[in-house]
Amino acid sequence: MSSLDQNQEEETLAGEEGAHWISVSDLMAGLMMVFLLVAVVFMVIVQKESERMREVAEIYQDLREALYEDLLEEFEEDLPGWGAELSPDLVITFQDSGALYEIGSANLRPRFAEILEEFFPRYVGVITSEEYREDIEEVRIEGHTSSEWTNAVSENDAYINNMRLSQARTRSSLEYVINLPEVNAEEDWLKRNLTANGLSSSQPILNPDGSENEELSRRVEFRVRTDADSRIRAILEEQRRPLQEAEEP
Repeated sequence: MSSLDQNQEEETLAGEEGAHWISVSDLMAGLMMVFLLVAVVFMVIVQKESERMREVAEIYQDLREALYEDLLEEFEEDLPGWGAELSPDLVITFQDSGALYEIGSANLRPRFAEILEEFFPRYVGVITSEEYREDIEEVRIEGHTSSEWTNAVSENDAYINNMRLSQARTRSSLEYVINLPEVNAEEDWLKRNLTANGLSSSQPILNPDGSENEELSRRVEFRVRTDADSRIRAILEEQRRPLQEAEEP
């Protein structure tokens, strides 16, 4: 082969190799553009969903504040006489379960029964009003105890005994209030949304020094939960679904 032919062959191979690398470069550039487009679309989706979650959170924050103000207006004058208080997180607390129930029993004391007769129909009237009834996910009657239990053989034994007692007390409270004639009209709504929850000593009230305040720990709470959390969970699930579908083979 002459040197001229050899040079031409080398030039041809170099040209083919250059064309090959140009093709690969074009492919890589195209893939990068695709990935960039996907990333931009994903960022837009995340931004929109974040805005939706923020809007939901703001709506329900406004709802909680309005409900708090309505409950305060309804009960502000009565709470001190009932030994109760209302917190901005929509919890009405009746203190000292020893004054609410017979000692070591789930039986309501007569005075607490009277308080519930005064309180619960008006409470239901507020939370089932048109402004709130569709946005309330749960109304919880929560029973709390101190960690103390006379003659308990261990801390676990005291905890279990208090759990049994707190559950029995909240059930008896629920049974009493749901059978009040004044709330018959909302019986179906209450059966869907009203629950009884005995929590034993799992959420004690503490003194400033960190020790347990046994008296304040013994309490019954009526707690309203809105469905803001479930709405936000639904938005997050909508976000995850396209990603899960994309990962499927």
